[in-house]
Amino acid sequence: MGAMFVLRPSAPRWPGAVRAALSMGLPVAAGWMAGDVPAGMMATIGAFTALYAGDRPYRNRASVVACIALAFALVVSLGAWVQEEPWLVVPFVVLISIAATFICNAFRIGPPGAYMFALACAAGTALPAAHISVWHIGLLVLAGGALSWVLHMAGALFSPRGPEKAAVTAAAKAVAQLAQATGTAGQDTARHGAALALREAWVALVTLQPARPRPNGALARLRELNRELHLLFATCINTAGTPGDSMSAVAARAREIGAAATSLQAGRERTDPTQVPLGRPGLKGLLFENLSLRSPAARSAARVGIAVAVAGVAGAAFSLEHAYWVMASAVLMLHQGMDWTRTLQRGVERMSGTLLGLCLAAAILTLHPTGLWLVATMMLLQFTIEIVVTRNYALAVVFITAIALLIASGGRPMADDSHLLWARGIDTLVGCLIALVVHALTAARSPAASIGQEIAQTLTTLQNVLQHIAAGQVTTPAARRARSMLQHNVFVLVTSTETEMGGLSRHQGAAERMWPAVVATQRLAYRTLAACWALEQAAEQGKAKPPPLTDADLAELTTALSQLSSAAQTGGGALTFTRLPHFLEGEIQHLAGSLVPQAA
Repeated sequence: MGAMFVLRPSAPRWPGAVRAALSMGLPVAAGWMAGDVPAGMMATIGAFTALYAGDRPYRNRASVVACIALAFALVVSLGAWVQEEPWLVVPFVVLISIAATFICNAFRIGPPGAYMFALACAAGTALPAAHISVWHIGLLVLAGGALSWVLHMAGALFSPRGPEKAAVTAAAKAVAQLAQATGTAGQDTARHGAALALREAWVALVTLQPARPRPNGALARLRELNRELHLLFATCINTAGTPGDSMSAVAARAREIGAAATSLQAGRERTDPTQVPLGRPGLKGLLFENLSLRSPAARSAARVGIAVAVAGVAGAAFSLEHAYWVMASAVLMLHQGMDWTRTLQRGVERMSGTLLGLCLAAAILTLHPTGLWLVATMMLLQFTIEIVVTRNYALAVVFITAIALLIASGGRPMADDSHLLWARGIDTLVGCLIALVVHALTAARSPAASIGQEIAQTLTTLQNVLQHIAAGQVTTPAARRARSMLQHNVFVLVTSTETEMGGLSRHQGAAERMWPAVVATQRLAYRTLAACWALEQAAEQGKAKPPPLTDADLAELTTALSQLSSAAQTGGGALTFTRLPHFLEGEIQHLAGSLVPQAA
């Protein structure tokens, strides 16, 4: 819990903070000038659109943010409509919360994820809408979203490729850190961080670009730079493991690439499309992957559905005036699919931050800012939230609580401020406690088996990649898909294992015992991917060399990987290897050694 008192390092957030503050303040200013401040406050629900997709390329961002703005308008309008039928309110909020959680997690929408949609929907069911029609509410929310869209896209006027440059620069920094960590105890962590950063850069440069982008020197140059970073990454993997001058040179070159990406000068298009990795799976691939009931998106959606249903029933049973705060708090705790340790920490941060936030809100409501003072107060609160939320969540909750209560007041003086403050505190506490209970009751019963299945899936994909290596064809569309899927499987494996290791205490031990096997699988996968990059680079330089695998080697590897997959899933089975190719022998023996204790 010491993290509650620490300001963590964070990338600069002031551009997004300014955008969010303007999105929050301008609708209120417009309402004030029109003589209808409550309407302006209602439009701020759509202004939450400003919080999404801030790191996406602008062309992709335009469509994603537009869809988010429309979704906010739709869920708030429907929420206002169902409030006429009280028995529909809880089922409707449950349905929207489940759908939002699944979609945001499956399609990698990013923070703040499903929480804002659930909050907007639940708030819609409690709006004082007697004097205003449902379609009018929808238009107000949509207007707030449209304003956020304009502010989102304004950056394209100054730096059209800004998000892509930032992604490549981050990848360059991560590769430089990997080069410096090679041969040290931090090598595995640095390798995983570099792989993630490179994948995110390819997502920005490939996955989130149009299928057939227009010839553009800037995009082509960034792809070329990121591809060189990936070759440097492969060099780090292929290094024997002792740092030296070669790794210092790799780190220096990675930094040069980062500087080149920042001060990019567009030139002619030079990147061969066949040399560009695929990034992460597209929308269809992500949907197919998460349709399984075992997927993180499905599990999170199920937890959220149960918690929101319980919260809604509790709110109705105890006649809580702002029951939607209970439901929203439950969604907040569970929608990201965090492990037990982080969920518990999030709950403590939320409750403690809310307690302090009630004091700040009481002071603001007592002063009762109006007109431009109200606008300035809301903008300052939202700006502060965006600046500190990644540094210290508990501190951010202080300001989140204050702005939530200011919005709930509708900009009007309250007859009894203490009643609103008391309701916020109780509702947040109840929602967080319900979420913690649901999380504990729905924890995985066999984390070791789940991790073993992820290892087996990764090894199956690895066999597919090895077939392309043996054929000497690592740049065909099928080979690139296999390479991309292998890296994706590694990310899923590591992430799911870390989640299990942060689970309930009775499950942590089993997950921790599997960690050496996970690291060994990760090393084996990256060594295989590095071999692909080495073959690709040699072919480009006109120094084509025979594949490192013969047909006999491939057969031996297939047998060995099948045995390892079986051992990972069942925890038993003999591991007998005869002859293994030199370039993978160490990694396979390491994986076998890490699985033997699991079998014992």
